[in-house]
Amino acid sequence: MRALSHFLAGVLFAVGLAVSGMTRPDKVVGFLDVFGAWDPSLAFVMGGAVLVNFGLFRWTMRRKAPVFAPQFHLPVRTALDPALIGGAVLFGAGWGLGGFCPGPALTSISVATPSVLTFVGAMFAGMWLFRLYELSRQRAAASASPSPVAHAAPTAPESP
Repeated sequence: MRALSHFLAGVLFAVGLAVSGMTRPDKVVGFLDVFGAWDPSLAFVMGGAVLVNFGLFRWTMRRKAPVFAPQFHLPVRTALDPALIGGAVLFGAGWGLGGFCPGPALTSISVATPSVLTFVGAMFAGMWLFRLYELSRQRAAASASPSPVAHAAPTAPESP
């Protein structure tokens, strides 16, 4: 049942992206071009999504737990660190230059145009490179920290 609910949520999301025009890069770039030929129609799509999410989130948080999990998993970090800001800048640059963000790009992959395939390939390459970077950071931090095993003072060998 849980997998079915995930699948149906994904289908609803994909259909909403397609119907709203968010899978069309020209529409997205037109929305982002506020000083040129601005197309404000996606503002209504995003505003509607924010209103629906606001209401449903408040209603959902009144529950003791989610339907398919023992507890809610909400973010606890609130700091604006360089990684968060850098990620937001990269996300915005990719959205503005490519006309896609991850959800619409994955939804559009079925049309297999060169722009979609290039964007999705670059997106996955970026995720892979970031994962390699994080793993190397974790290894460096682990090797720099003192070993949890206490080292005993050397002892003299026992004589027979």
